[in-house]
Amino acid sequence: MEQKSEFTHIVDVHTHLSDDLLIKDVGEIIQRAVQQNVYSALVVAESKLDFQPILDLHHIYPEFVLPCLGIHPIQKSGKKDEKGIEIKRSVCPSDYDGVEEWIEKHVDLVGAVGEIGLDFTPRFCPLKEDKENQILIFSKQVQLAERLHLPINVHSRSASKQTIQLLKEIGAHNVLLHAFDGRASTALQGVAYGFYFSIPASVCRDEQLQKLLKVVPLDHLMIETDSPAIAPVKGTVNEPANAVISCEYIAQLKNVDIQTVKHMTTANAMKLFPKLATLPCQMMSQL
Repeated sequence: MEQKSEFTHIVDVHTHLSDDLLIKDVGEIIQRAVQQNVYSALVVAESKLDFQPILDLHHIYPEFVLPCLGIHPIQKSGKKDEKGIEIKRSVCPSDYDGVEEWIEKHVDLVGAVGEIGLDFTPRFCPLKEDKENQILIFSKQVQLAERLHLPINVHSRSASKQTIQLLKEIGAHNVLLHAFDGRASTALQGVAYGFYFSIPASVCRDEQLQKLLKVVPLDHLMIETDSPAIAPVKGTVNEPANAVISCEYIAQLKNVDIQTVKHMTTANAMKLFPKLATLPCQMMSQL
């Protein structure tokens, strides 16, 4: 494999920079990311409430933030348990009201439809109706992305086979599966359909991700952090600067140099998310 040492930057293809844990220090967080050669990040939504804050982040940091708008399969209920922890629930049709209009209105800025997908975790999705609602809303968003010629940024939890099968049935073309929790053999089905997989920094402590990483070829891999979640050190707040940890781990496991990993994963990101090239970043325009 040819080394492309001149391209040493990283794209974090799945973050939540508008999250309450990050937004108050987002300027410093972006600065730390750039110091680690992370030059841009896709910032994904989970609900409609995230849409405007993400667009605002793009306007403040246009060189770094590429917005992704979509509805996550798990939503906040607006209620808390006896410990004061937010209760979450499976998405329902009313959560989708107005989503398509938002995305269509801002299509020139939107880099992908996301974070969308399926999450059949039993405590969040106990009923058949919950699964049916998730499948309905996921399908609508995939079809929207296809109509608008946008890629999708996909969440799959306890539903890996169903997610990949549904994407195949709909005919989705430009797919990133983030922090995939399915079997390596299931991931290879996604590779066969041309899908990409992004590897978070938590790979250093996640045996399932390590198994996936061994079988998915480098030309189908990207880098993510899922900040502020799934940090390399459990229980800590994650941030895009940690994307370099993913690169280092991939290089070690694939037995290639880190510059090759940076080049290939960034080239993959540029291919799947062409609006990265519209960010006013000198380094991104070199690819």
